[in-house]
Amino acid sequence: MNHRARKLAVPLAALVLVFAVVRSTPARRPPANPGTTSNSINFGGLKRTYLLHLPEGHEKDSALPVVFVLHGATQSPESAETMSRMSAKADKERFIAVYPRGTGNLPTWNAGNCCAYALDHKIDDVGFLRALIDKLEREYSVDPRRIYSTGISNGAMMSYRVACELADEFAAVSPVEGALNLDCRPSAPVSVLIFHGTADRLVPYNGGSTPFQLSGRRNDTSVKSAVDFWIKQDGCAPAAQHESASEFRRDTYSGCSRGTAVQLYTIEGGRHMWPGVAVSGNHVPATDIMWRFFAAHPKP
Repeated sequence: MNHRARKLAVPLAALVLVFAVVRSTPARRPPANPGTTSNSINFGGLKRTYLLHLPEGHEKDSALPVVFVLHGATQSPESAETMSRMSAKADKERFIAVYPRGTGNLPTWNAGNCCAYALDHKIDDVGFLRALIDKLEREYSVDPRRIYSTGISNGAMMSYRVACELADEFAAVSPVEGALNLDCRPSAPVSVLIFHGTADRLVPYNGGSTPFQLSGRRNDTSVKSAVDFWIKQDGCAPAAQHESASEFRRDTYSGCSRGTAVQLYTIEGGRHMWPGVAVSGNHVPATDIMWRFFAAHPKP
């Protein structure tokens, strides 16, 4: 190599190195506005939509927890946001709240044996929620050890399903008025907090067959069977610590593996509603209790 070629080689090599670094470094995202926005993702040949709520100043946090709130059958993400008041909680406690939408004109989730359009069309809602987690982790600063799910009714059943099939993603779930109606084989322990009313006629506390306007008759498992499954799965001590208040009984199972826990709130006279909302007939602050449980149980 002559002298001129040697002089050119170093700058060219440096240019190639700089180009490689630029290509391998992802573009810096502009900070997203706080508050609730409507978003979408393409999955399984469908455009799936969701609401996303970001707390003020979220871009300054190193890594935020994520709470999924799954609506009930025929409910909307907007209704789930209003019902749960999870966005206000997200602002106060600094986490991301996500309200995905099921499929069908009257949206539902494919949660095992319920419900309607999603079940009939074998919609891959487990895959959709995994893809949505991946998207959130690419776009925002997310703590992968603190991803949680809750939901009511069909959304509660779907929360049970993600605990069964996405135990590598979700640290804890909190089903409200749902049933564990599927063959459940989690790959890891998951913390579980259950809310269920004794007067629920759509998903009976003691299980059994019940008419459901979208799916005909459906046989639900009991709350006890769900609790028994999770304390065995999580390796908890079989004896619970019992506490009673005027509107609920609380059973807490401790000694569970890898720092997990199982807890049941039995709402006395509770109907098929989110505890604590104005029409529920009780004052059990489910969203506050839920967040404390989530915050105390990250993935090991």
